[in-house]
Order: sequence, then structure tokens, then C-alpha cells
Amino acid sequence: MVAGLGGRASLRSMRSSDAPSGATPLSASTPAAEPPAPARPADPTARESGLPDNPWPALWALVIGFFMILVDSTIVAVGTPALMTAFDATVTQVLWVTSAYLLAYAVPLLITGRLGDRFGPKRVYLTGLTTFTLASLWCGISGELSSGIGMLIAARVLQGLGASMMTPQTMAVITRTFPADRRGSAMALWGATAGVATLIGPILGGVLLDRLGWEWMFFINIPVGIIGLYLAWRLVPTLQTHARTLDWVGITLSAVGLFAGVFAIQEGHSYGWGRIWGPISVPLLLVVGAVLLVAFVWWQQRVQRDPLVPLRLFRDRNFSVANVAISTVGFTITAMMFPFMLYAQVARDLPATGAALLLAPQAVVSILLAPIAGRLTDRVHPRTLAVPALLGLAVVTWLLAKVMTPDSPTWTILVVATLMGVANSFIWGPLSASANRNLPMDLAGAGAGVYNTTRQMGSVLGSAAIAVLMEARIAATLPGASTPTIAGGSGSAMPAPVKEAFATALGQAMLLPAAIIVIGAVAALFFETPRHQQRSA
Repeated sequence: MVAGLGGRASLRSMRSSDAPSGATPLSASTPAAEPPAPARPADPTARESGLPDNPWPALWALVIGFFMILVDSTIVAVGTPALMTAFDATVTQVLWVTSAYLLAYAVPLLITGRLGDRFGPKRVYLTGLTTFTLASLWCGISGELSSGIGMLIAARVLQGLGASMMTPQTMAVITRTFPADRRGSAMALWGATAGVATLIGPILGGVLLDRLGWEWMFFINIPVGIIGLYLAWRLVPTLQTHARTLDWVGITLSAVGLFAGVFAIQEGHSYGWGRIWGPISVPLLLVVGAVLLVAFVWWQQRVQRDPLVPLRLFRDRNFSVANVAISTVGFTITAMMFPFMLYAQVARDLPATGAALLLAPQAVVSILLAPIAGRLTDRVHPRTLAVPALLGLAVVTWLLAKVMTPDSPTWTILVVATLMGVANSFIWGPLSASANRNLPMDLAGAGAGVYNTTRQMGSVLGSAAIAVLMEARIAATLPGASTPTIAGGSGSAMPAPVKEAFATALGQAMLLPAAIIVIGAVAALFFETPRHQQRSA
């Protein structure tokens, strides 16, 4: 357009010089017209053209699948005794039903996020949801197909791979379909979904287990998956793809490095942090994982074309700060759930469903406050919301540790859970919106992959650290006892002094996640003003 204006100006100038002698020529004293302003470069963070005016239906379609895969990360926890009976398996073998899913979910996130940029988030999401739904069917019928638990574990690996394809795409679609000044509301819903799903899992698992059997913890995904597939196919727009080569060296280094590291951290406690098999040990895997991930970063600096993780992502301060903060959130939420559930079921002698219901106010409050948190996320500085909320979560976690006694009134736990829901509501939205708000559209998938990998790695570290700390505190307060021994018994048969000491040990362990989340609050102090707020100022 600027060029066209320049052309018309030149044409008028030519006509002026060719005018008849009676015309007044352009004199030297007449000020010349100002040259046209140079064209402004296109904003790489701007929303793509040709998208629906209302992106909310697409988001709701994606939330169905996102909710389902997060529920599946916790739903199986309540089915451990039933699976041990059905497959004649040990506790360690049954724990692999969950561990295999989380491992297959966490490791490929960097890769699947980048695949969304290459092939389109809608296509990758639909592929992942189809894989997840079919794998759920395989999980449900694995007891009929085989007498061993190995087939169920293999099906859970396939489920995890499907989930890893879906998660980055939900965040990437939000980034690419919502304008920057409306993205906070969408991210608040996305964050509330993540928080609620982890609580609904044990409740839903307990109901299905009691009424229909363990198979329905997986069969329930089939109708939900079919509905999610149809809605995503109809409502999610087909976004522009970006021709890229696949960074096979980066893919190999990241996949093997993350697998070695995550496996060692996740399973190290069960192997006593020593030898696993033959010459392979937990320390060896930790070293191999660290070396390969350092090599991965070095390679990403060297590769010139289409790296798996463009390191220029981290030039955006808010992206880097949000990744540090969300890793502490993943750590804290995961580390907090383990001792609390153990306390509720053993020290208070509650069934798994009853234990999960103690935290139900957190889910309710998160849903109710999500719209308010979203609007504030779009309007105020992310530091204003994230820092108080993260510090509030630290205080609430400390309060929860204080009320974790065998005879504490139930209403005190429900009040603390309500306050926890308030804090969580103002954490997920600001962090996730700040992580991607300034990113170019062609890096939305890569950014989502990094963010979700960071969150999941925080969760893995949290589960490993809290297991070690719980074991240490139980050994200190109850010499000669161990977590598996006590957890396998009945709370009603436990003497009152033992219950008291056990609850005290778990409450002391809760101080670790309370301390870690403070690190996230310190990191959030370094958020800068988002660009959409700078432009509107």
C-alpha cells in the first residue's frame, strides 16, 4: 500500500512539471511533500487471518481430550489392589501401569510440540486422540487377552504416546487462535482443567472400580474419545503449517536423554538408587541423561535450520520465567498429593474416594474463579497475580501440613483445600499465558512442548523427592517402619501413638513442596510487562 501511495505521488509530480505555462509550477520555496513512512514489519505474534471470530468452541473441543488424558494420569492409582488381584501381580508391577504411562507421556513432549508446527496442531491432536482412544480399548481388554500384566503396561505406553501428541497442541491452538489480549481467559480455563482433572481422577476411579470393575477405568475413555474426536474435527480450525526439516540428531539426543533421566528419577527410589540390571544402575542413568541433555543443548546451538528446540525461545524473558515457575508448580502439586493421600487413607482410615473428596473444594473453587482469573490475566501485569498466588500456595501447603493430624476436624481440611483452590486459580492462567504471549506463531508448538516438558519434569522430580523424604521422616519418627509396610495396613488397626507419629512424619514431608514453590514466586518477580499491555499503554 505504501508503494502504491508513492507511485501516485510520482505521477502527480510528473503532471505538475508537464503543466501548461499558465499553471503555477512547484517552486523551490514550496515545501516538498514528506516521503511516505516505511512499512512496518509484520508482527510475528499477531493472530493468523481467516480464523473464526469466536475461538471458544474450538477450545472447548480440545479441553475434552486434555481433561481425559490428565484424568488418566491419576485414575489408576486407586485401582492398585484390584489390578494386583486380576493379574496376580506384585505392587511393583502394578505401579508400572502408572509409571509407564507417565514416562511415555513426558519424554516425547519436545518432539510432539514441534510436530504440531510441522504438520499442523489439528492433525497431530487428532492422531494423538485416536491413538489414546484405541489404546484405552486395549487396556480394558488386556485382562482377556493375556494372563500377565505386561500387556496392560504396553497398552499404557501407547496411551502415554497418544497423550504426548495431544497436550502441546491444546496450548498451541490457544496461542494461535486467541488474540494476545484475550489469551489469558483461555489459559485460565486450560489451567483449571489441568488442576481439576488431577483431583477428579481418584474420585472417578473409585466410583468406576466399585460399581463396574477395573476395566471401566479405561473403557470410560472410549465414548469420551469418540465425542472429542468429532468435536475437534468439526470445530478446531486447520491452521497454517510451516515447512520444516526434522532435527533427527536433536530428536535422538532429547528422547534418549530424557528417558534415561526421567526413568532414573521416577524409579530410583524403588531400586534403592543402586543397581537396576547388570551394569545398569540409577546413578549411571542419571549421568547418561545429563550428558545427553547437555549435548542436546550444544547441538541446538549449532544447528542452523529448524532445531527441535529453537533456543531463541528463551530470549523472551517471560517465557523463561514462566518455565522456571511452572516447574516448581508441577513439583509442589505432585509432591503434596502423595503424603496427603497417604495421610487421609491411613491416619484417617478413609477409602480412596473419601480421601480425594477432601480436596474437592479446590476443584470447585478453581472452576468458579477461572473466568475472573482469566480476565485479570489479560489486564494486569503477570507479576501482580503470580507472585501473591505462588506465595499463597506456599502458605496454604504449610497450613495443610499443620492440620494433618489423626483427629483434626474435617472442616479445617476443607477450608485449607478451598484456599488452595483460590491460589491455584491465579497461578495456571498467568504462567501459561505469559509463557506464550510474546512468541511468534511459527514457534507456538515448540514453545508449548518446552513448557509442558518443564511442567512434567517438575512433577517427576517432585514425586521422587517426596518419596525419599517421606521414607526418611517415617524412619525418624517410627524406627523400623517403612512407607510400604504402613501403607499396606489398616488405619483402624494402628495404635493411636503410631498414627500420630505417622501423620507427623507426613506433615513434615509436606514442608518440602511448600519451600519449593517459594522459588517459583521469586522467579515470577522477574516477569516483564507483556507486549500487548505495552502497546495499549
